[in-house]
Amino acid sequence: MISIRIENLTKKFGTTTALSQLDLTIEPGELFFLLGPSGCGKTTLLRSIAGFYIPESGKIFFGQDDVTRLAPHKRNTGMMFQSYALWPHMTVAQNVAFGLEERKVPKPELKTRVAEALASVRMEEYAERKPNQLSGGQQQRVALARALVIRPSCLLLDEPLSNLDAKLRLELRAEIRRVCKEFRLTTVYVTHDQKEALSISDRMAILESGKILQVGTPRQVYRRPSCKTVANFIGETNFIVGTVRDIEGDHAVVETAIGRFDGVLGEAAKRPVVGAVVTLSIRPECWKLGRQTGGRNSIAGRIGEAIYMGEVAQYDFIASANGSSLKIYELNPRYLGTAAGMELYATVEPEDVVVLVD
Repeated sequence: MISIRIENLTKKFGTTTALSQLDLTIEPGELFFLLGPSGCGKTTLLRSIAGFYIPESGKIFFGQDDVTRLAPHKRNTGMMFQSYALWPHMTVAQNVAFGLEERKVPKPELKTRVAEALASVRMEEYAERKPNQLSGGQQQRVALARALVIRPSCLLLDEPLSNLDAKLRLELRAEIRRVCKEFRLTTVYVTHDQKEALSISDRMAILESGKILQVGTPRQVYRRPSCKTVANFIGETNFIVGTVRDIEGDHAVVETAIGRFDGVLGEAAKRPVVGAVVTLSIRPECWKLGRQTGGRNSIAGRIGEAIYMGEVAQYDFIASANGSSLKIYELNPRYLGTAAGMELYATVEPEDVVVLVD
């Protein structure tokens, strides 16, 4: 296992800055995700780690080794691309063996390592088939085996599941985590799929315009977004603008057009002052509906549009104070169809109200 350390990294394409003075540390054996909108710099960062791009400034370390200007084939990284990139004229075993042949690995050892790699992704019985005889999911397993067989220092994955259907993505995301942990690989994984990142990552970084907005565990990023961009990108949320009336420790009382809320600061370093205008982020699933007020952090309203999805219902909750709409999810729906026109109260706990400084 190795750590990956990035210091003050800047990468430009002509006059466009893809990465701007970026700092990041990925711990040994960590499954680390890079997320962000298209053009945010996540793939540029991955390719810089792989050695396909040389930065204008800054450094990249694998452990204690400076690999910033080292050629890709000398970095000992395993790479999986969005496309399968398998040789169509070769068998599965030959595709997996390709990297070992380039490294002049002796035949007996090569055969053993190919068999081990295919077994690790549960594809040993398909060794003699051609890629066109495999499903998309099986081809991705072969691509993963090919990346693993060289025993890389780290594994780099560029949206490896984006071409698969939803069921296969669910299956293979768990497989990728299993393999990475079994081989104790430091892994950097680029994706646009939030659920993928939330479900299997150890930590993640959210990027925008070549800069990192937040780094943390899935729970930290989802429950304590540091800014509106992160809150809006990861999952769904309600944004409510208000004014700070009181602040103590990491809690703030905020007055809004629909009521007063007690919440927690999204980022301790961005501490607002009394009178400052802030934005509250409240996830739809955090609200609780009832016929009686819950006291603080409770607003009156009624259910407008509703979508029934079996285990959950999605409501547009119309606040009585000003007619504004909030998105609320109710698990095991009780009020769907029975509360038309009825005044209800939506209540949220203070730890679920995140105060963001614009």
